[in-house]
Amino acid sequence: MTLDGRLRYLVVCSRPRFWLYLAGPVAVGVAYAASTTADLFTPPTLTLAAYFLVPANVLLYGVNDVFDADIDGLNPKKDEREVRYGGDPLIPAAVVASALLVLVPTALTPPLAWPWLAGFVVLGVAYSAPPARLKTRPPLDSLSNGLYVLPGVAAYAAVAGTNPPALAVVGGWLWAMAMHTFSAIPDIDPDRRAGIETTATRLGEGWTYAYCAGCWTAAAVAFGLLDPRLGVLLALYPVGVVLVARSSVDVARAYWWYPAVNTVVGALFTMGGLWRLVHG
Repeated sequence: MTLDGRLRYLVVCSRPRFWLYLAGPVAVGVAYAASTTADLFTPPTLTLAAYFLVPANVLLYGVNDVFDADIDGLNPKKDEREVRYGGDPLIPAAVVASALLVLVPTALTPPLAWPWLAGFVVLGVAYSAPPARLKTRPPLDSLSNGLYVLPGVAAYAAVAGTNPPALAVVGGWLWAMAMHTFSAIPDIDPDRRAGIETTATRLGEGWTYAYCAGCWTAAAVAFGLLDPRLGVLLALYPVGVVLVARSSVDVARAYWWYPAVNTVVGALFTMGGLWRLVHG
């Protein structure tokens, strides 16, 4: 494979559709932590945004692809929207480099943010890599995916000098748990054929919908206690999962709508923080 081809493979491996799942929480955290507009664009905030936009995704999904190579042979979505790891040493090397790159934002942020950054790396690797391999240990596969909120927590801590409200962390964690488990529904059959147990394979499709709806409802309640408007916005998710469950739409198709839905919701979250900053 040519260098150009290998780089394209690496980009696809990093799941560009999901880049904002990590970078978006940074924007939200910065928007709500800032006390002046000058706080929005600083070396720590820009470095955190850059790291969680691409390198962190290479780390998270690269580890997943390397240790799921055998399983992915049975997963049809790898034929269309994703790629299968074929043993190219570029991927493990890129994963190691991406893990080390977290030292750059770490060097520019206060110690308060360091445990959150470390937590992201540890959970991101432990999710797919042995011996922990949390993705095969329900309900830890779902619980560990709260890692998606950690970039936002680190960004908030770096800007505000204090941790975000506990309700925001709990609400974000629950939202990420539901999103992860919802994304596992299309993989139920391939995972069962591969002998992989997940929260979704253990619950089955019907109960997994209920689990996601419950987590998203709890997330809406947590954010609603902080600001009712945020609670109303998050309430779209449990309503959405019920509509998908009761409709004739294939969940494998509906799943690919969520990057757009999450981008819109994340943008509204961020705009709310910026509105507060500018207008009090």
